[in-house]
Amino acid sequence: MKELFDFILTFGNLNRQQMDFITEKATEIHLSKDEYFSEAGKVANRIGFIFEGILRVCYYNNTGDEITKYFIDEHNLVVDLESFDHEISSSAYVQAITDCKMIVFSKKDWTELLQTIVGFDATVHKIISRALMKKVERRSPLVSEDATTRYLKFLEIYPNAVNRIPLSYVASYLGITQSSLSRIRKGVR
Repeated sequence: MKELFDFILTFGNLNRQQMDFITEKATEIHLSKDEYFSEAGKVANRIGFIFEGILRVCYYNNTGDEITKYFIDEHNLVVDLESFDHEISSSAYVQAITDCKMIVFSKKDWTELLQTIVGFDATVHKIISRALMKKVERRSPLVSEDATTRYLKFLEIYPNAVNRIPLSYVASYLGITQSSLSRIRKGVR
């Protein structure tokens, strides 16, 4: 729980009583590699904080190809926000690509935290805003750059995750084939 509180406290304040209330609502889970945290076609009903492991957000395009949108690593919240907030079916999968340890909150418990802890909604808004900004910053360079530059940027963005993410997912994220990625990696070393 310490990692979660350290994370939250960078965005807002909590007193001991509020921390105890959050702890009471939290559940620690373990996701095995390849297990889904949430799935397309279903309503996301939990929000999590990763304290060990990496997840990816992916979808299938209209030709059936699996596309990795982005990765979420340690000390970040994970949720399909649109599905979770609006109780609509998700269009993406959130999948563990390593074994993961997480702290999760059900929709009901998360709502209770937001309604009970004064200022928690503002703190959560700051967390979500930062996550969305990071997502845009990470994706923007990938749109207009050549494949080698995109790979170098990936190494910058995910320095602690690069050796833990399967190359097929990295290639999908970068929008290139796995063989192209192998050639790029040989040239970069």
